[in-house]
This record gives sequence, structure tokens and C-alpha cells, in this order.
Amino acid sequence: MAAARFLLAAVAVAASLAAAPARAQLFGGDDEARRAIIELRQRLDSQRVQMERQIEDLRRATEENGQLRRSLLDLQTQIEALRGELARQRGQDEQIARDVAELQRLQKDMVQGVEDRLRKVEPAKVTLDGREFSADATEQREFDAALAVFRRGEFPAAQVAFTQFLQRYPQSGYRPSALFWLGNAQYANRDYRGAIGNFRSLLAQAPDHARAPEAVLSIANCQIELKDSAGARRTLDELVKAYPQSEAAAAARERLARLR
Repeated sequence: MAAARFLLAAVAVAASLAAAPARAQLFGGDDEARRAIIELRQRLDSQRVQMERQIEDLRRATEENGQLRRSLLDLQTQIEALRGELARQRGQDEQIARDVAELQRLQKDMVQGVEDRLRKVEPAKVTLDGREFSADATEQREFDAALAVFRRGEFPAAQVAFTQFLQRYPQSGYRPSALFWLGNAQYANRDYRGAIGNFRSLLAQAPDHARAPEAVLSIANCQIELKDSAGARRTLDELVKAYPQSEAAAAARERLARLR
């Protein structure tokens, strides 16, 4: 708008200059011509001053607009930089969280490893079937795993597990109990003669074991399955005499009554 006003003013000045001689003739004398020229020059100076002011205002406005644009660009640049910094910070925080979690996991693994080694070096006290003995962590874990297989009813796998356990730990405090459960797994698998052998091994090694009366009763059950009624009666008589107060002895008396 300011540029348009400037052009209109310039056209007006040119028109005034072109009309100056005609005015001089109209006024009919040098004095009048001079006055006309002086007035024209004054108007021209006034318009020039006005146009210069307008041009200056336009220049200032242009500079201010440029400064505003530069300020806006600087502000946008700063905002983008802040966004980038926030994104980097979030990434760093996430990485720090992952690093802390990894360190915690490593620490847990190290502690667990040390504890496992200590348990292997220092056997723990175990109480099973009324007997107390020492066993390392691996020994405990393998016995418990074999027993868990038996309790799930997986008797062939249990028979293998207890057989391997007894081979690996022939002097184990778990041995009498392992023989008992191995015999039961064999009974479930109809390996009656093998079961009788392991039950007798239990009785020979630990006749006072808590499972001993049950082992004798199980031998009688195996003999019954093998159609050895006479042997079963002898075994049941031995059970009643050796462990008269046991629950197994009460069951033996009932079976003796049926066998006779």
C-alpha cells in the first residue's frame, strides 16, 4: 500500500511540473510566476518529506517483519532442539532402566550361583521318613524330581529316575526311601520280582526305617501277585511279629485271615 501511494504522489508531482509554465502565463508576470513556482516547490517538498516518511515507515515495517520472521524461525529451531533433547533424554532414561534391570538380573544370578556353590560345598541337613542326614543341593533336587514323577503316576519314568539316582548316590541318606519308592514303581509296572528285591534291600540296610513295615507288606503283595500264597503268609506273619504296632501289621492281620 505504501508503494502505491508513493507512485501516485510521483505522478502528481510530474503533473504539477508540467503545468508550471501554463500557470506563469496565466498570472501574466514574473512575480506571479515566481510565487507559483515557490508554492509548487513547497508542495513538492512537503510531498517529498511525506513520501520519505512513508518510505521510512515501510522500511521499518519491513525490517520489523524480517526480525519477527527471524525470531519465529529461531523459536522454531529452539523448539525442535528441545524436542530432540527430550527424545534423547527419554531414550537415555529407557536405556538406564534397561541397564538397571540387567544389573539386577546379573546380581540375582550371581547370588544364586554363589548360594548353589555353597550348598554344593556345604551339604544341608535333611529330614525324611523320620531320619536326619546330610545331602547336597543336586542330590536333593534329583530325589525330589524322581518322587514328583512317581506321584504324577508316571511309573516307568519313575522307575528309571530312582534307578539312576541310586546308581549316582550309592551312599546317599536318601537310599532307603529311594529303594522303597523304586519298589513301588516296579510293583505298579508289574515287575514284582524286581520290587521284592529292592524292598528286601531296604529292610537289610535299614530295618528300623519308617517305611520298613510298608516294605514288608509290599513284599507280601508282590508274592500274592506271583501266586505265592504260602510265601505271602510267611511274610505277613513276619510283619505282624516284627512291627506289631504298625498300621501295616493291622493290614497284614486282615489279609492273613483271608488267605487262611
